[in-house]
Amino acid sequence: MTVENLDTQQEVQMVIITGMSGAGKTVAIQSFEDLGYFCVDNLPPTLLPKFLELMKESGSKMNKVALVMDLRGREFFDSLFQALDDLSEKAWLTPHILFLDAKDSALVTRYKETRRSHPLASKGLPLEGIGLERELLEELKGRAQLIFDTSDLKPRELREKILKQFSSSVQHTFTVNVTSFGFKYGVPIDADLVFDVRFLPNPHYIDHMRPKTGLQEEVSSYVLKWSETQKFLEKLLDLLSFMLPYYKREGKSQLVVAIGCTGGQHRSVTLAEYIAKHYKNDYHTQVSHRDIEKRKQH
Repeated sequence: MTVENLDTQQEVQMVIITGMSGAGKTVAIQSFEDLGYFCVDNLPPTLLPKFLELMKESGSKMNKVALVMDLRGREFFDSLFQALDDLSEKAWLTPHILFLDAKDSALVTRYKETRRSHPLASKGLPLEGIGLERELLEELKGRAQLIFDTSDLKPRELREKILKQFSSSVQHTFTVNVTSFGFKYGVPIDADLVFDVRFLPNPHYIDHMRPKTGLQEEVSSYVLKWSETQKFLEKLLDLLSFMLPYYKREGKSQLVVAIGCTGGQHRSVTLAEYIAKHYKNDYHTQVSHRDIEKRKQH
């Protein structure tokens, strides 16, 4: 196949895997191998233009590619950003940036468990390197279409999340991920939009509803019956209906909408389910409830 034929017939999927050291890039690249991607670990950004030339010359042999870019210094960034700008101009290529993040506490724990030193920690203290790396990666994170928070994910769960997101059945689909959470456990760091529903009437204060969740009809009916809930949903759905097409047009493969209440058990669960159901006919929609079982664990 010639280069000209490739431009008109072949669309190449490229995923650039980056993010915090210790956040799961090794698991990620193994997951893409399972999906049949051609994978390159720790490719220097300066070699990306040459790699693109090889991709075009290979024709159909390399139509799905995943690259890990494990940045170790400021000198890498200028070449990387130039390469990313070049990617966006290639009609035959569909690039995605997957950024893996995790809370500082989770990263420190992982470094202690593996007894490895952080690559940017000059004095050997993991937290020092983590802080520097987070600062260096801030702009790159802003360019990512996908951000996965691996703080509470086991390797198997991260693998499943990647396989679900990048399997061929949903690979080209804009996905609206609606998640509920409890503010007492922290705001999800991978959320694009966060809405606080703690102002709504709380079923927690009704004794027989306290152990239940927003997945149960009695609780959801209670949350939804109030005029302030209906007015909030009317305004929120109007806002989301305006925004979602523009997020899709911008090239994001997914949007994470986080709905938070105090404990992540009643109000946020009810509204997350309602929102996901509302958009299921217009978008590929997923709903999850991060903290729905936390009460049982405490």
